Amino acid sequence: MKHIKYLIFAITGFVLTSCSDEFLNPLPDTSVAVDAFFQSDADVLAGVIGIYDALQGVNENTVTNIGNANRGIQFEHLLTEHRTDNTRNATLEGSKSDFHRYVVNANNVESEDYYASMYEVIFRVNNILNFIDVADASNQARYAAEAKFLRAYAYFKLVRLFSDVPLVTEVVGPTDEEALFTRIPEAQIYTQIVADLQEAVAVLDNTYKSRASRAAAQALLAKVYLTQASPNYTGAQQLCEAIINSSEFDLEPNYNDVFYSELNDEIIFAIQFESGNAQESQSFSSEFTSSVRAGREDGQNIVNDNLRIAFVSNGGIRTATSITDFDGTLAPDENEVAKFFPDGFDVNADPDPYGPNARNAGNDYIAIRFADVLLMHVEAIMAGGASTSVPGAVTSFQRVRDRAFPDTAPNPISSISKDELLLERRVELAFENQRWFDLLRFGVADDILTAHAAEMGYIYNSRALLLPIPAREINISKGLLTQNPGY
Repeated sequence: MKHIKYLIFAITGFVLTSCSDEFLNPLPDTSVAVDAFFQSDADVLAGVIGIYDALQGVNENTVTNIGNANRGIQFEHLLTEHRTDNTRNATLEGSKSDFHRYVVNANNVESEDYYASMYEVIFRVNNILNFIDVADASNQARYAAEAKFLRAYAYFKLVRLFSDVPLVTEVVGPTDEEALFTRIPEAQIYTQIVADLQEAVAVLDNTYKSRASRAAAQALLAKVYLTQASPNYTGAQQLCEAIINSSEFDLEPNYNDVFYSELNDEIIFAIQFESGNAQESQSFSSEFTSSVRAGREDGQNIVNDNLRIAFVSNGGIRTATSITDFDGTLAPDENEVAKFFPDGFDVNADPDPYGPNARNAGNDYIAIRFADVLLMHVEAIMAGGASTSVPGAVTSFQRVRDRAFPDTAPNPISSISKDELLLERRVELAFENQRWFDLLRFGVADDILTAHAAEMGYIYNSRALLLPIPAREINISKGLLTQNPGY
């Protein structure tokens, strides 16, 4: 996949991106370029692969104007982990530090970039679907389902972070301002997400881990069902059980291998990067480790002490893989993320796995893995209740717990409380950008973040549960696009 992208790189700027002043508007004269390119099945496949390129985003190491960079998922930790009780920025300077202090405004460049990046994905999908008939008849359904999975993935991110957003499901012209800038209610967006994912489940197989698959669609749809205002717990449970019973995925016995033996048995969907290649790599890993490599990087995802304490009691073998320098040589407020240490974990290895340029890291972004499915299975069976003792839920929970504590496994349990499940998700999936969405889905975000802000000296109010619609988008919409409350 990483090499196919070069085939479409030249057309991407003409066909699939926005002009410098309008993130959501495709160029008005792109139709000729599109018609000239999409002439064969191979062209359509190249376009499908190009959608992943938008998710991967541009390495910050290669750009000078971050405001127009489209970093894809490479800023996602700021919009998710940093807004929880998990992590924070090392300094109070710059727009990246606004997230952990709950002072993000509508001009924040990282939030704006993420919003634009997800719409970049969506517009690439819509362009491909517009030319799906060019593909071989035997491939059309698969290409369309793959593209729709990616559109659902992008919209699911947007609707949870920004609430009502424009719903664009076909190619539109730059003057179609109503389609481009009318905020659509969440319920309607979820209807589209569900429809796209149901098609993906019906059509795709499990050939790929770095591209859309049936299992990835099943897992994502299960999380959608758990997230909606009226959760579909039965549907989520059935989808999780379909993945579990397929026997195509399993927990890695060694937790460290989940992150350093890429596309392993536990991975269901990952966004790939390539080490040492400025065009194919990522820089977010390097930004987590300023203490280990003092002065070389930014110092993001500094681990909050309450999370360190949670690892002491509940981390087990996950702790050493998740947090740097846990032997006490660093102060508690200097513990950092080790889970995505650039291109290798051993800080004393020779040659240094950190590499000559850590900003060209090849660590994959893990979007969906089997442990998450097992814990969603527990959540679905719990069905919004305070606890569950259903054997299926206990079995799924215990599989995750036993791996974390192999020296004492099996660790027999008879029931799981909602708080225990949330804690298990916190330490199992720490720094994988799940905590923010978990707090929202479990209905505890306001309480936990209020207490966290008080402890840290931040000023928090419930407006922070949504990010602001980027001011740039509101400005170019000429007033059609409205702002979220409180901004």
